[in-house]
Amino acid sequence: MEKEPKEMKPIWYFVGLMLSAMGAVVVIAGVANYLSPPARETVLSRLHPELWWGVVMIVAGLVFFFSNRRSETE
Repeated sequence: MEKEPKEMKPIWYFVGLMLSAMGAVVVIAGVANYLSPPARETVLSRLHPELWWGVVMIVAGLVFFFSNRRSETE
């Protein structure tokens, strides 16, 4: 009747969560900059790099999250 101790989650699980959350913040900032562009344009501002990098961060975070989560039944 002893309970088995729960296995700890790997660090990459939490890295995926944080990377996804930070990517969402970057995307939100990119959308805000897209809707009201700053007065001074930078060289590559027309490409909207904050949107691209935010999406890359979210995708990488989700890959880390889903590849490192373990089911509770294992």
